[in-house]
Amino acid sequence: MINMYEVSETNKMIEHENLDVRTITLGISLLDCIDSDLDQLNQNIYNKITTVAKDLVSTGQDIEKEFGIPIVNKRISITPVSLVGGSACKTPEDYVTIARTLDKAAKEVGVNFIGGYSALVSKGMTKSEENLIRSIPQALAETERICSSVNVGSTKTGINMDAVRLCGQIVKEAAEATKDNDSLGCAKLVIFCNAPDDNPFMAGAFHGVGEADTVINVGVSGPGVVRAALAKDGAGKDITEIADMVKKTAFKITRMGQLVAREASKRLCVPFGIVDLSLAPTPAVGDSVAYILEEMGLEVCGCHGTTAALALLNDAVKKGGVMASSHVGGLSGAFIPVSEDAGMIHAATEGYLDITKLESMTAVCSVGLDMIVVPGDITPEVISAIIADEAAIGMVNTKTTAVRLIPAIGKSAGEELNFGGLLGRGPVMPVRKGSPEAFIKRGGRIPAPLQALKN
Repeated sequence: MINMYEVSETNKMIEHENLDVRTITLGISLLDCIDSDLDQLNQNIYNKITTVAKDLVSTGQDIEKEFGIPIVNKRISITPVSLVGGSACKTPEDYVTIARTLDKAAKEVGVNFIGGYSALVSKGMTKSEENLIRSIPQALAETERICSSVNVGSTKTGINMDAVRLCGQIVKEAAEATKDNDSLGCAKLVIFCNAPDDNPFMAGAFHGVGEADTVINVGVSGPGVVRAALAKDGAGKDITEIADMVKKTAFKITRMGQLVAREASKRLCVPFGIVDLSLAPTPAVGDSVAYILEEMGLEVCGCHGTTAALALLNDAVKKGGVMASSHVGGLSGAFIPVSEDAGMIHAATEGYLDITKLESMTAVCSVGLDMIVVPGDITPEVISAIIADEAAIGMVNTKTTAVRLIPAIGKSAGEELNFGGLLGRGPVMPVRKGSPEAFIKRGGRIPAPLQALKN
């Protein structure tokens, strides 16, 4: 039972510490929409989404009003489109018609994003999957609510370097295609290794093929709550006690997410999937993962000790979440999106954080190199090499890693790109000198590591 003290404590977290349910994401399988006729396929997709998700937004709003819990986003994830469009789509332009249909359906039901314009190519690419990947820049340029992802590697299969090479080109093309809108298309494109099937967060959400026909996944966030707890009671505590404080706070946050998920599941008559407890920062004052690390005792995020502090935070968040819900999944941990975190922005602007340091931090956090603005003249081969480096960390450590880079067309290191809203602003960060071009052009596949052989 939840007592009155816990209700009061939760209200305080919501009012003063930026606690919220970041997203209710309705996963929808589109496998039963498959048709060899492109027009019929698009009609099937539109009909299913607008039928199944017609009450998603209103239900989320009702739960907000009744429980007093902010639900920031109502979103949809779908079966990776490369699997759905394979028999009907013969060219990249054919896939773009599906992107337009998805955008139209998202607008109709009122969600702000729909994820799953995706391809899973960790071991190889079919021609159809290659067509989808090549369609991504145009699809993102011509739509408002589509999010896209490509999974290029896994611990079980290794890293598909042909896909890595292609994705470097696609990221640069997406930046060029949306340069008049601050290269915003790249903020909706993420390249994964070990992508989870049940991630509710954008831009990487998709509905895995092993999922039910429909499912409700909830993403909860509260870095401000964790920081406030450490600021209030953390003085004089040793590292073990700090970890315990984070774990207990994560438990409280996840319980709120569990409540919302169960209620949404019941009202929509859709199975409950998972709660994803991820400390996802926003540009709001105090709502920062970097500030949590500084509250632990670092002078500034990015100084020596940052990776250790982040490892502690990520582990404690997972342990607290698992105790609060039987179904914790998705990414669950700490995000470090530079442009969305006020503390990260400060650290990067002042020179404490660079891509190399961020890369080491991704070995212990939930995701990877996220929302990092790079110079507009970066080459596709350098982008591919950054993707390969990050995928290697994920592959060897059996964890999810990802890359979401934004080449700022026309801007150089030291300048700034301002997206506004939840995406924030980011300093243009320099990349290392030296060309990886010959390495990237080799293609092929990096073999799976020895730890893949567990049978």
